[in-house]
Amino acid sequence: MGEERQEIHGDNPWPAHYTYVPAMRVGRMVWLAGTTGTDDHGQITAPGDIAEQTRQIFRKFEKLLNAVGGSCNDIVETTDYFTTTENYKATSTVRKEFFTTARPASAGVLVSGLLRQHALIEIKAVAVLRNDPL
Repeated sequence: MGEERQEIHGDNPWPAHYTYVPAMRVGRMVWLAGTTGTDDHGQITAPGDIAEQTRQIFRKFEKLLNAVGGSCNDIVETTDYFTTTENYKATSTVRKEFFTTARPASAGVLVSGLLRQHALIEIKAVAVLRNDPL
């Protein structure tokens, strides 16, 4: 018998017509969907600023993980899709703000564009919670 899946939506209602969820938990593992630096209305929070967009992504991840008793320190892997290498190094400073006790494995992929207009970076992640499943 497999473990139950738990959709994680955060504070905002998730549109029923979407074909994905922001995060999915199975046991102690959480998969965080590809996320851009948008606000609650779907607008990019800092057009032209890859560091601030990265910060907004990790704020969103933190909220989702907090909802199931975790934090960004539980993230074990990230994949960054970015459209520019200009100031990309600044994203490492932002990562250190959120990964205070452990660093995840990571890959960076330079892409020609992202679906969200003005998005410079999209990140997906996998976390392993330290607490027992619900």
